[in-house]
Amino acid sequence: MICPPCQTDPSSTATSQPVQQFELVAPDDFHHHFRDEPFLEHTVPHAARSFNRVLVMPNLVPPVTTVDAALAYRERIMARVPQDVPQGSFVPLMALYLTDKTSVEEIQKAGASEHIHAVKLYPAGATTNSDFGVTDYELVVPALQAMEREGLLLLIHGESTDQSVDIFEREQSFYQTVLPQLISRFPRLRVVCEHITSAFAAQFVETQGPNVAGTITAHHLLYNRNALFRGGINPHYYCLPILKTEPDRLKLLECATSGNPKFFLGTDSAPHTIGRKECACGCAGCFTAHAAVELVAEAFASIGRLEALEGFTSLHGATFYGLPVSPMRRVVKLEPWTVPESMSFGPEQVRPLRAGQTVLWKMQDRDTDALVTEKGDGAA
Repeated sequence: MICPPCQTDPSSTATSQPVQQFELVAPDDFHHHFRDEPFLEHTVPHAARSFNRVLVMPNLVPPVTTVDAALAYRERIMARVPQDVPQGSFVPLMALYLTDKTSVEEIQKAGASEHIHAVKLYPAGATTNSDFGVTDYELVVPALQAMEREGLLLLIHGESTDQSVDIFEREQSFYQTVLPQLISRFPRLRVVCEHITSAFAAQFVETQGPNVAGTITAHHLLYNRNALFRGGINPHYYCLPILKTEPDRLKLLECATSGNPKFFLGTDSAPHTIGRKECACGCAGCFTAHAAVELVAEAFASIGRLEALEGFTSLHGATFYGLPVSPMRRVVKLEPWTVPESMSFGPEQVRPLRAGQTVLWKMQDRDTDALVTEKGDGAA
């Protein structure tokens, strides 16, 4: 049960008592980057200890373009699930990487697999490891038609790759030009506008039919583009799509806390080694898997909307994907803790978001979980 909204700042002088803890249906993450070996030893435990289901991004090198490659990747992930995670309580959901050459036969094979749930569209060159992405939308028409028939979801990184478009406007450009045409042409295709970052994209999702949804990250709920430049260049806040303005952030927070089932959590946790972030030409991506749910709780609590957290993290995404609600609950406590300056990442280190700083909430280990009652059916 989610506690009613109230002041959650532990330093508050308000007369009402702050919420000390709450429980929610075990969260899902519908956008996660694990990378591959030798990094899975450290990326998988973060996700497996926090989430019930995780939608695995396929932008490896080489990309995960076939069902066989996706199933092999899934096996590598499952081999790294810690022993303290109960069997069946962590489920990776796999996706294929859409290319100009993706065949109808491969889509049909994906549709027949219980482990493949979606296909990811990266405009070629839009983000990390997207060079194998789509260069001409006409070339993927047969694959998209097959996805409609098979019921596979289309996950979209929505940014223009036109270098003449300002980097802060590339998302809006994509949602103005490319995506309306795709949705019109494939009206039965279920589409997830992933990691939306702008008020324009949020409003686009709001105004589309029930087959269009959007994921939002923890960092886009908490930060605007000032975070990139506060006191100097802060590379660990650099991600794509890039952080936007404060009005954009507030619109995302409004959508996430609204109870609208079109919006749900996709963390886009995207680790890079410290050396690949703190360099002359750093990589895009924020590592948030260590505290994603806690950071979202912080954002929701900032406007007194903790009661909306369960829908955003645990219910809306499952419904859109056609998955059952998790039978487990998790407990989150108001328990301030300091994020380590760095964490192990294969043979190297990753700098987590909020490194060296305080996070107010802490999700408790699974030994505090409680089964959802049949009568409750996962509702708050």
